[in-house]
Amino acid sequence: MKKIITTLLILSGIYSVALAQTKNTAEFGANIGYNSASVSLSGSGQNSDYTSGFNLGVSAEYYFSNRWGIKGKLIYDQKGWGNGYLNFADGSSVDAVNFHLNYLTIPIMANWHFGRMRNWYLDFGPYVGVLLNTTESSNSGVDVKSAFNTTDVGLAFGIGVKFPISNRVKLFIEAEGQGGFTNIFKDSGGETIQNVRSSINIGFLLPIK
Repeated sequence: MKKIITTLLILSGIYSVALAQTKNTAEFGANIGYNSASVSLSGSGQNSDYTSGFNLGVSAEYYFSNRWGIKGKLIYDQKGWGNGYLNFADGSSVDAVNFHLNYLTIPIMANWHFGRMRNWYLDFGPYVGVLLNTTESSNSGVDVKSAFNTTDVGLAFGIGVKFPISNRVKLFIEAEGQGGFTNIFKDSGGETIQNVRSSINIGFLLPIK
């Protein structure tokens, strides 16, 4: 966890310095949030049981105008699903297993600001997630990570509101969602299993001059 947080801070610092060289307004943010995650069977509308987790992220937004900006994020993102099962080589299985998939997620999002004070925003855009590690609740000792693809690609979207708390600092609260396009499994018997994740986040924003 310490390595992940250090990586996020270093990358966000590099990105912030780069944005600081531009003439238009830019903004740095950091947040923590509660995740509710599941997986879905593509085209069926069926979802697994949900599992809880959290996300920890940093962001940088470059404003083209007072209405539009482009936002990049780096997120430590806990996904997965609940009440699954494990099958073993000897034919036995374990039920009621919760799976946790931890990703470094990188969304690049268009951000539309609205409201009289432009304090509300809608954002949307693609994301790429890199699988960091996996755990499962049965403590079977099986390496489940080898069953998963290391990359997850999908669409991120959200809505939020900002509250000034000083001349420079803003607090924000947002609801965010992610829907995967790609199969999280290397072999799922010809079916496509995709990540689904929603979150409630709280954080702060600072201007980059």
